[in-house]
Amino acid sequence: AARLCSGAGGAAEAAGGDGAMLRHLARKLRASGPVTVAEYMREALTNPGQGYYTRRGGVGESGDFITSPEISQVFGELIGIWYISEWMAMGKPSTFQLVELGPGRGTLTEDILRVFKQLASVLSKCDVSVHLVEVSPKLSEIQAMMLTGGKVQPNPEDELAYMKGISKTGIPIFWYRDIQDVPPGYSFYLAHEFFDALPIHKFQRTEKGWREVLVDIDPEVPDQLRFVLSPSRTPATQNFIQPEEARDHVEVCPEAGVIVQRLASRIEKDGGAALVADYGHDGTKTDTFRGFRNHKLHDVLSAPGTADLTADVDFSYLRKMAQGKTATLGPIKQREFLKNMGIDLRLQVLLQNSGDTATREQLLHSYDMLMNPEKMGDCFNFFALLPHHRLVHPDKKDKPKSPLPPVAGFNELLLK
Repeated sequence: AARLCSGAGGAAEAAGGDGAMLRHLARKLRASGPVTVAEYMREALTNPGQGYYTRRGGVGESGDFITSPEISQVFGELIGIWYISEWMAMGKPSTFQLVELGPGRGTLTEDILRVFKQLASVLSKCDVSVHLVEVSPKLSEIQAMMLTGGKVQPNPEDELAYMKGISKTGIPIFWYRDIQDVPPGYSFYLAHEFFDALPIHKFQRTEKGWREVLVDIDPEVPDQLRFVLSPSRTPATQNFIQPEEARDHVEVCPEAGVIVQRLASRIEKDGGAALVADYGHDGTKTDTFRGFRNHKLHDVLSAPGTADLTADVDFSYLRKMAQGKTATLGPIKQREFLKNMGIDLRLQVLLQNSGDTATREQLLHSYDMLMNPEKMGDCFNFFALLPHHRLVHPDKKDKPKSPLPPVAGFNELLLK
């Protein structure tokens, strides 16, 4: 049901689709020549008229892929506990902004807010607010309905948030189009299956050096797209390939680099932490660009605008882009992170409290989906940005240093 790990399965040909995006791209390519894979992804996913996210945004059973929060409420609950655990470890600051990038249908935020409500006595003296960064008008409507019951109002043009409301649990929620619009302040950031949909550049090592992979019209078959290599070095080739690169094929996502730099700067200045959960690798994989439609792998160049396009996140690149402004932890496998967060104990409690066989079977199926190495357990990784002082004591000569509390999820928690 979930997006598969790269390399699994075969490409499925698209059926149907109105072809408007393909016609638009064909005109563009005939007029100005091949485009980068990044530009192709940007058009196919976020073109205002025909982009996949702006028009469809197929998350869930009826869409094109299912994400972890859609599979099990436990996933979101454990992430909610992670934020509260870090908030406590950092001295319980008086304000707490939860900022989610690309919140999908809002399921993950809803599960986190349920945990915040259950632990309201812990958070009682803290001013909590939720800030969602969402470009899709359709998805922001779905999020508003799920989180507030539809009780939202558009914000005046001069405000940075384009919409605001109050969650069903009484917490203010704001919507923005860009992370730069989110107000500064002590914040916990969440990017779940966000970075994998950002546009990538693809590069191939050749006898003549690095060349960029581009998308062009196939001269033999009108209205069919194909990959070609740039005849010479492109600006992206010169800027994004590291001199020490050993692979022959590389994918780089500059937009992810920019966002991580912004997150690291904000955490360094205002405090907080960022948790990134995504398909990815630590600088080892090569060709991971793939499409999903109706829960099946789909040819990335076929029927653009009708399928989700994605590429594995290169966590080694994210670490480099943090530029030492924050400490980084991970990536670690999803099954390790969730095990460390106590998923086994939570499952036992839910199984004991569920009265019927169907619910128990669903709980076990969801657990298997999240934890099985063959499913999401090994494909999916967790990665965190934290202030340096969270991991290493500031150097104070006259004070004895007490041990710092371990970071939940990344260390095995001893449950007393």
